[in-house]
Amino acid sequence: MNTRIQGCNVVITGASSGIGEKIAIECARQGAHVILLARREDLLVKLSERIQRDYGVSSHYYVLDVQNLESIKSVFTAILKEVGPIDVLVNNAGFGMFNHVIDASLDEMKNMFEVNVYGLIASTKMVLPTMLDRKKGHIINIASQAGKLATPKSSLYSATKHAVLGFTNSLRFEVKPHQVFVTAVNPGPIKTDFFTIADKDGKYVKNVGKWMLDPDKVARTIVNAMLTSKREINLPGWMNIGSKMYQVMPKLVERLAGKAFSQK
Repeated sequence: MNTRIQGCNVVITGASSGIGEKIAIECARQGAHVILLARREDLLVKLSERIQRDYGVSSHYYVLDVQNLESIKSVFTAILKEVGPIDVLVNNAGFGMFNHVIDASLDEMKNMFEVNVYGLIASTKMVLPTMLDRKKGHIINIASQAGKLATPKSSLYSATKHAVLGFTNSLRFEVKPHQVFVTAVNPGPIKTDFFTIADKDGKYVKNVGKWMLDPDKVARTIVNAMLTSKREINLPGWMNIGSKMYQVMPKLVERLAGKAFSQK
């Protein structure tokens, strides 16, 4: 149980389903007040009602498409006015599409960068001023092991997650003097609906299904790290070892694991 977040305001983007929903439920279970952001209002309403009923904490929701930068500004302004200071921001909204570069459209590229990168940065900028003033806060960016080790058919998605990791690592230096924490979460594949978009033919899920992470356990790990100085959360451990080896000896890893990388 993370007693540090009891009574704190935790904002979660992409909260209506998948890992975002799991994080919201775990935060509520541990006594935090959750602010849910996503595009689907019907799902937000159900989740907010469930949280208030089952855990007895307040739960606000706001409809937000993080691809719309003006909406990010207006929604976060409303949260700060109506709910109060934000203690933790979980930048979870994002999506991927598995495609060879030659088959990927420029619209796919544009949409992925707008959601996975620009929306994340814009949301972060909206919470930073009050966090810095209060000398309290935590920004948690959901990146990916794909941001450390790119594989075939994930070039655009990996590029967005590389960008998220670069932004996260730089931001951590910038805000450290103000006692604001910044954490990158780098999971491997998780059993969520992420793959209904990313893996339309089901090949990847079929090949790696037995290795997929339990979303409840991932959410619990993330929530337990809130308001701590945890630099990174890397799941699963064995996959992160592979990512580190790739950074040290990429040619050897590509030769030995080339077939394993082509599972999509």
